[in-house]
Amino acid sequence: MEAVILILALLFAAFVALGVYAGVKAVGAAKRGVDRTISQARRTVEDTTLRAKSFGQVGVPGELAQLRLRLRSSMKATQDALHAGAAEDASLRESIGLFERLSVHGRELDEELRRLEREPDRDRTTERLPQLRERVERITHSAESLRWAARDRARTFAEDDLESLTTQIDVEAGALRDWSRSRPVWPEPAAEPTRPTAAPGSWTPSSPAPRPSAAAGGPERAPDDAAPGTGDPQPRAIPPRDPRRSMTYSWDKTARPETTN
Repeated sequence: MEAVILILALLFAAFVALGVYAGVKAVGAAKRGVDRTISQARRTVEDTTLRAKSFGQVGVPGELAQLRLRLRSSMKATQDALHAGAAEDASLRESIGLFERLSVHGRELDEELRRLEREPDRDRTTERLPQLRERVERITHSAESLRWAARDRARTFAEDDLESLTTQIDVEAGALRDWSRSRPVWPEPAAEPTRPTAAPGSWTPSSPAPRPSAAAGGPERAPDDAAPGTGDPQPRAIPPRDPRRSMTYSWDKTARPETTN
């Protein structure tokens, strides 16, 4: 009895632990989804603000906004291209690792440009602009190199697949146009066996014997006479009724003899 209770307690503890683990994983996944949504919304708001500043402001603030917008746009486009290509091409995982290292420098530069937007000393910020432009150019050039390389690789694979598919379709189309092979060949019917021809005047089971006609001139054979050469008599036919013989019926009266009495 104690063993049964112990087993039930262990099963209950296992189910509780499994439920807690599943709940923690579900809460973590929901939290990551919420954080991802918040990050995307914040990024969209920041990009819209930077576009407004780049077009609405002039001087150092406008140029800083243009640098940030260019950096963020290039990094985001490269990230999307690499992750989309990695789902079909496993060799891009190494490129994703290189991009993650590049993203660290990109985030540091973006934070520095954001601090300089609130910097009150415009002269010092103006002095640092050439260096900032060079760093942005180097990072965006590296990101664009990865992005365009991934796109060229995907396009090459697509062209090779299309060329192979076109070749297969041409071969299939040529096979379909080959009427001599596509036309069905029916087997020739077997020749029917030739029947032996009977000699004139002979009788075969497949054809009835010819009956002599009255115009032939010979005496008519009686039905009950046996055929010459055979001992079997032919069946007698019913003779026709003589029309000259009177026919009597049950209603005819017989003539009474006259008496002399």
